[in-house]
Amino acid sequence: MATPPPPDQSSTPATGGSSSAPDALARHYSDAEANDGADSAGTGLDDAARSIAPAVGPWSDGLGRAGSRAAQTLLVAAVVAGVLWVLLRVTLVVIAVLVALILASAVGPLVHWLERKGWSNLMATLAAFIGILLLIGGVITGIVFTIRNQWETLTSQAASGWNELQRLLEQSPLPVDTATLDSAVQRVSDVVASGSFAGNAANSALTGLSAAATFLTGLVLMIVVLFFFLKDGTKMWNFFLRWFHGARRAKLAEAADRSSQVLGGYVRGTAFVALIDAVLIGIGLAIVGVPLALPLAVVVFVTAFIPVIGATIAGILAALVALFTNGVVAALIVVAIVVAVNQIEGNILQPIIMGKTLSLHALVVLLALTVGTLVGGIFGAILAVPYTAVAWAVIQVWTDRYQTGDDPVLGEDPLDPRDRVAAKATMAERWKYQRMRMQNLGGGKLGAAKRDAAEPAEESEKA
Repeated sequence: MATPPPPDQSSTPATGGSSSAPDALARHYSDAEANDGADSAGTGLDDAARSIAPAVGPWSDGLGRAGSRAAQTLLVAAVVAGVLWVLLRVTLVVIAVLVALILASAVGPLVHWLERKGWSNLMATLAAFIGILLLIGGVITGIVFTIRNQWETLTSQAASGWNELQRLLEQSPLPVDTATLDSAVQRVSDVVASGSFAGNAANSALTGLSAAATFLTGLVLMIVVLFFFLKDGTKMWNFFLRWFHGARRAKLAEAADRSSQVLGGYVRGTAFVALIDAVLIGIGLAIVGVPLALPLAVVVFVTAFIPVIGATIAGILAALVALFTNGVVAALIVVAIVVAVNQIEGNILQPIIMGKTLSLHALVVLLALTVGTLVGGIFGAILAVPYTAVAWAVIQVWTDRYQTGDDPVLGEDPLDPRDRVAAKATMAERWKYQRMRMQNLGGGKLGAAKRDAAEPAEESEKA
């Protein structure tokens, strides 16, 4: 480092004697050292930047940014896969909660209506809860007793129906080998009567007992969860919303309201349509003289909750029973009855009763139904479509990128204004969301340490 020139004597004050010169010299050297330190610090930063630059450089171009996004996507996919894996390990709990939630959304308005009439929360919940149990229990009991009373008639007529079907196949121009059918039936009978089947009977029985125990466990869990959803569902959601504020709280509240509206409307509308279908088809089966008309009507009611394929399944089952028990003519009449009822449902009942509850494209419904069936079986097929509609409603609440209305280039908006979730909110709900957005929270804290620390400050402000 070069030796600095001596300080300028003219800058030294006239007063102060001999002590002013050393002080000025010390200040000069300290300033020089500060400048040298700044230069060395800048040089160090430059060296660090040059050493880091090769490591950062490959990620600064387009391919690097694409790789970064790909890594983030893989990480998110891994997290989602992990969550799904955990949920699949506890499928029983997940299905029980989802079924309880959809039933609570359907029956919840009844509980609120009873409370507005002066009933206590507990009494209103018990009334709705016991009503559901009595309804479901009565339907199951009726099915069991009807099948038990008509089982012998069904088995005796099935044999003659099978012989009639074989005779028709022999006379038809279809290339069907009845001998092959007889051989297949005989092989099945031999397997049933053989010792190998008897040897596996114990394992089959244990498997059946395990499946029954699993079903009963899930049923009990669903009943318990449903009771608490009906009784304390509002309190639970109130507790959840208090962790958020402002626009986020308003969006969460709107998403919950629209989800409950979709689930409740879907269950109530589908149940009403299914009841009409079951009554009409059941009356038709009874007129034709098909045995097990009541259980088949109940099957029609249950399968009506499976969109697209539910009516087809019920129609095929009813036609097969009519074919085996009453002959070909009765089976054709049953098919005509099922087709006519399905046409009434699709063209009259669904548009009037269901309206725009789902607001899903037919392809989306089909894909959701397929995925739900593969993942959750019959319960997945029943729950997939309404919860897909819930997901679409939540997306509409949280997204702000979709451009509504006609576009000069794209043309007409494919989303009908009546299908938007904004059109389904009441004025009271809109006012509630606005108040949440503009709300100034003044509540306290949960932690005692924070509260105790705030008390001295409040006391000092008062003083």
